[in-house]
Amino acid sequence: KMSQQQISLPAKLINGGIAGIVGVTCVFPIDLAKTRLQNQRSGQQVYKNMMDCLVKTVRSEGYFGMYRGAAVNLTLVTPEKAIKLAANDFFRHLLSKDGKGLTVFKEMLAGCGAGTCQVIITTPMEMLKIQLQDAGRLAAQQRKKTVVPSTKLGATNTLLSRSYNVGPAPLVRKVSATQIAQELLRTQGIQGLYKGLGATLMRDVPFSVVYFPLFAHINRLGQPSPEENAPFYHSFLAGCIAGSTAAVAVNPCDVVKTRLQSLNKGANEESYNGVIDCVSKILRKEGPSAFLKGAGCRALVIAPLFGIAQVMYFVGVGEFILGYTPFNLYSS
Repeated sequence: KMSQQQISLPAKLINGGIAGIVGVTCVFPIDLAKTRLQNQRSGQQVYKNMMDCLVKTVRSEGYFGMYRGAAVNLTLVTPEKAIKLAANDFFRHLLSKDGKGLTVFKEMLAGCGAGTCQVIITTPMEMLKIQLQDAGRLAAQQRKKTVVPSTKLGATNTLLSRSYNVGPAPLVRKVSATQIAQELLRTQGIQGLYKGLGATLMRDVPFSVVYFPLFAHINRLGQPSPEENAPFYHSFLAGCIAGSTAAVAVNPCDVVKTRLQSLNKGANEESYNGVIDCVSKILRKEGPSAFLKGAGCRALVIAPLFGIAQVMYFVGVGEFILGYTPFNLYSS
């Protein structure tokens, strides 16, 4: 087991990275809907719910409109997931003594360390992704404003639905993540890419504190013996349950993070001067329910994302690439 332990990190990095790419490809459209729903203000809704958002996105921006910003995620999700999963394993190993099981407090501490490490990649990745994801919502909002006043009430719905069928919308600015990054670096320096760092920490540290211990305990229930891994389907379900639970628990922080990281605002949309200002303005103008915007989408994104990640991380491609089963800290 020592040899496994010594060579386990490269495999964990490969597993974590490929798991992230597979997961993102599967659930990215739902993540796009989450961002757009979270950025909507009361009285200026363009989308009613997740399905409405996806249908309107396909009609106005084409099928690939649902994948706006995916290139950023696919590029950076490999180091992000690899850091998150490997850091959690590193801290668990550091905190375990003589192969004994970890207390819940130590499991939470390991999760806290993992969440803190991952924001190095997560913050700039989400910063760039959100700009690209939200561009379509802002364009749709502009179209809605121009269409509605010029029509009779009865014809509004027909014209609006027709406006979503005219192919790619000319108002969606075709800007790349590279251009946004270069502009931010030129005008604000490196801190421009790390806007919303505090809110990202507020979301990702508690997420990891909830997720990793919960996954470890649910996964352990499926292990035939302490020395054996749980079956892949059990690890998948454990990842889904733990992921969706943690995602909903930290959704208010995710709403704040999304709002703070959105550089372009629609007409009459608030700007925020930090976490406290953002929280107070949302509470005052939109009420507590605004903090649950996109919670369903986020649970749907995170559940399969972490289910896939955990399966591939423990019983996945590392076995075939490096010829061994990764060292399993969750069996202790």
